[in-house]
Formats: sequence, C-alpha cells, structure tokens
Amino acid sequence: MQLTKTKLDRDQRRELILDVAQSVFLEEGFANASMSTIAARLGGSKGTLYNYFKSKDELFNAYVERRCLWQDEIFAAPLENETPEQTLRRIAAAYLTRVLTDFNLKNFRLIAAEAERSPEIGRTFYDAGPRKGVERVAELLEGMAKEGHLDLGDPEEAAHAFLGLTQNRYFKARLCNAIPELTRRQVEDQAALAARTFLRAFGKRG
Repeated sequence: MQLTKTKLDRDQRRELILDVAQSVFLEEGFANASMSTIAARLGGSKGTLYNYFKSKDELFNAYVERRCLWQDEIFAAPLENETPEQTLRRIAAAYLTRVLTDFNLKNFRLIAAEAERSPEIGRTFYDAGPRKGVERVAELLEGMAKEGHLDLGDPEEAAHAFLGLTQNRYFKARLCNAIPELTRRQVEDQAALAARTFLRAFGKRG
C-alpha cells in the first residue's frame, strides 16, 4: 500500500514539475530557461529536479510529449446513433477548438523553434502529435469504411485529407497571429464544410 502511495506522490510531483517547466519555457523560451529557475519556482533544489529529469533537454522532451496527450480525447470512436457526417463534424470542431487556441499555438511555436536547434525534439513532437493524430483518424475512418459508410483506398491518406480540410483555412493565419481565436460559429461552419467535402470525396456511393 505504501508503494502505491509513493508512486502516486512521485507521479503527481512529476506533473507539477512539467506544469512549472511549461510556464517557464513559454515565458523565457528554451534557451533562456534554466533548471535553476524551474527549481526555484517549484520551491525546491536543482538536485530534486534532477531526480526526475537528467537534463533540460530531457525535461523539454517530456513537456513536448505531454502536449500531445489531448488527442486521445478528441479522436474517439463514433457515438451511438451518430451519422458519419455528425462524427466527422464533431471531431473536426473539437480539433479546431483545441489546435487553434492561443495557448496551443504558443506551445507549437516554441517546439517548432527548438526543432531547428534539436531535430530530435521535432521528431518527438511529430511522432507523438501530428503522426499519432493521423494514425488515430485513419483508424476511425477505416472503421467507418468497414461499416459501409466510406470508400477508402489508403486510410492514412484519407486521414491526411480530412485533417487538411479541417485546419487548412485558418491554421497559417492563426499561427502568424494574423487573426484572433475563432468564434464558435467559425469553428462549427468550418467543421461542417470539412465533413461535407470529405464525404463528397470519400463517401460510399450507392
């Protein structure tokens, strides 16, 4: 029983470290952020911090991997009694709402900037984020195809097409901070357009 409690406490401490590290990275950038600053904000010593992460690079990689966990809650299986179009619209709206927030884009810009210095950071993010997202959507679309709703060749290619239809209109403008966060109406309209367009291309013909 004590082992379980100790593990839980350690996991909670690790999550707290990642919360604080994220704030420091976003405020100061990777290059200017220091383990000393992160430790000070935690109220502990660098020694304690190094018990969890051996280096700033390792800490940053853990932060990058955690930033990608949100996909698990968005790319879920179709709900009961949900039509294919409703499923695609729901997923597209959830994806846009999450990906195009100011907070998410700040994290994206930080990670992309560090990928220039350290390609392995870019690969970590891509594998845990965009690549995993495509794989999850491909699985979802393949399931819809098996149920007779879609006519697919390569599910992964179809997944790329769906995500492209979903985000292409607004992503670059938001990334460049050229437009504000989307309204609920903009999100819903774009999600509906992406779903309809995808189904015209990949929907099963009678």
